[in-house]
Amino acid sequence: MLSLDLSFYNWELFTNYILKGLLFSAQLTILATVGGILCGTLLALMRLSGRPSLVYPATFYVNTMRSIPLVMVILWFFLLIPMLIGTPIGADLSATITFIAFEAAFFSEIVRAGIQSVPKGQTYAGEALGMTYGQNMRLVVLPQAFRNMIPVFMTQTIVLFQDTSLVYAIGAYDLLKGFEIAGKNYGRPIETYILAAATYFVICFSLSKLVRNIQARIAIIR
Repeated sequence: MLSLDLSFYNWELFTNYILKGLLFSAQLTILATVGGILCGTLLALMRLSGRPSLVYPATFYVNTMRSIPLVMVILWFFLLIPMLIGTPIGADLSATITFIAFEAAFFSEIVRAGIQSVPKGQTYAGEALGMTYGQNMRLVVLPQAFRNMIPVFMTQTIVLFQDTSLVYAIGAYDLLKGFEIAGKNYGRPIETYILAAATYFVICFSLSKLVRNIQARIAIIR
C-alpha cells in the first residue's frame, strides 16, 4: 500500500505554486472561448453564405482543425512559427493563439447548428421587412441562436479548460504545471497529481452543474 500524506498541502503552497497556474489556465480558457466564439461565428456565417469562395475555405479550415489532435497543433505552432518569423513568441502567447485558432473550428459547428435551429420563418419575416442578409443575421437570427447555444457554449468551455493542461507540452505554467513543480519541490509527486485531479474535478463538476441550471432556466423561458 502506498503511504499518502496530504498534510504538506497548505495555503502557502497554493499561493506559491498553484495559484499562478490556475490563473493562467482560467485566462487561457476565457480568451480561447471569446476568441473561438468570435472566429467560429465568422466561419459559420461563411459556411452558410452559399458563396463557394467563402464556403470552401471555411469548410477546409474547420474540417482540418477538427481532424488534428490539439497537442499536435500546439507543438507545430510553438516550433514552426518562430522558424517562419525568425523570432520566438513564447509559450503563453503561442498557447493563446493556438487555442483560439483550434477552438474556432469547434465553436463554428456549434454556431452553425444554432443558426440552423432557428425556424426559417424568422428569416423569411426579416426578408419581408426588407432586411439584408447581414441585418437579418445580426438582428433576428443570431440573438435567438446564441440564446439556444449558451449551454453548449459552456459545455465546450469546460472541455476547453480541461484541454489547457496540454500546454504542459510546451512548458507553459498552467494549473497542472503548478502541481508538478510543487510535487517535485516537496518530494510528493503522487499526492500532488491526486490533488491536481481533484481540483480539475471540482472545477469541472461545479461548472457542469451551472450548465444544467442554465439549461433548465432557458427551457422554462421557452
